[in-house]
Amino acid sequence: MKIGFIGTGVMGTGVIENLLKAGFEVEVFNRTKDHAKKVLDSGAQWVETPKALAMQNDLVITMVGYPDDVKAQYYGENGLFAGASEGKIFMDMTTSTPTLAETLAEDGVKHGVAVLDAPVSGGDVGAREGTLTVMVGGDEQAFNTLAPVFEAIAGRVNLFGNAGLGQHAKMANQIMIAGTMLGMSETLVYAKRVGLNLSDILTTLNGGSAQNWSLENYGPRILSGDFKPGFYAKHLLKDLRIALDEAEKLKLALPMTALAETLYEKLVDEKQLGDEGSQALIKLWWSKA
Repeated sequence: MKIGFIGTGVMGTGVIENLLKAGFEVEVFNRTKDHAKKVLDSGAQWVETPKALAMQNDLVITMVGYPDDVKAQYYGENGLFAGASEGKIFMDMTTSTPTLAETLAEDGVKHGVAVLDAPVSGGDVGAREGTLTVMVGGDEQAFNTLAPVFEAIAGRVNLFGNAGLGQHAKMANQIMIAGTMLGMSETLVYAKRVGLNLSDILTTLNGGSAQNWSLENYGPRILSGDFKPGFYAKHLLKDLRIALDEAEKLKLALPMTALAETLYEKLVDEKQLGDEGSQALIKLWWSKA
């Protein structure tokens, strides 16, 4: 199976490198070729347009930033659909909107292409180590065809049903992540203020019922002053907005998620820290603790 890949950011780079290690031929496209240098040095091949990727590969994966970025790769004279042909599979691993996932799947049918929505969880660590959790919506036959691909990049993969349900599953994930990020931040601020040894606090809490992925993975980064993005703060804000938009359609109140959106808006829009990792949320309180 030849694989095309669009998006060589923090997450995409890890996924591409694991595909290469598993023996897949991988061609890549990115808006800026310089940002693809790491994977090109690892053996991926550069292609000039999404259209060319679609023409030359059995599977094309997109993993970009925002829903508008997804649309830009699929549509237009040089987009993926322009190079599509019967039997190809496209898979969008961007965290995007369920509505767009449904539209892509419907338009894929017109070109004889199965389009899966397959957002992931696990951050830069999961992408690098090939242990991502993948939440998939779309055609079951196409999903089964990609079993060797998932084996190379993921620790857990679930097909949730029709197109769009993968994105809904990711929204459920991001709602939980929002809660743990707020909890971790307040935990460390409180512990710092009362003079507790923060390394000991991390060890203790991660050994009990307070353990969670955010505390275990982002807590040590905060203590070492590492705010580099494993997952961009601006992207978590985007996800929270999608989740709240979907909740509004469903007439659901999500007060904790709404609070998280407000705080990440302050971090991203007011503090201009959107290009830092999502753990930078603690900077709203850290200096005053």
